Amino acid sequence: MSNLERIMKDLSPERRKKIETRAAQLIAEELTLQKLRRARKLTQVRMAKALGIGQDGVSKLEKRADLMISTLRKSIKAMGGNLSLVAEFPDREPVVLAGLGEAEPDGKVGGKRRSKRKAA
Repeated sequence: MSNLERIMKDLSPERRKKIETRAAQLIAEELTLQKLRRARKLTQVRMAKALGIGQDGVSKLEKRADLMISTLRKSIKAMGGNLSLVAEFPDREPVVLAGLGEAEPDGKVGGKRRSKRKAA
């Protein structure tokens, strides 16, 4: 038995759970979308069905370095999770940002409509 296993065995179940939860959070902070999908034991085909796109679309999403928040939110939801955005500042506690990239009841993202201008 390793030192870690021995230490974990001696902890209360509540303390072990807290440590395991925090370890999972730290690991998740460093995962790419592809690694996160694999950790959730999902295939690209299954993700594609959940997102309503083709498997090649999932592959492209996983390779992108810059995603719209709404796209990222949909991807995380398709994996069974929820996306939270947190702003961190040196002089205050972290702030959870709300309303970014969330779909409106009519299915539009962000709630803005572009006005159509008539050509003069």
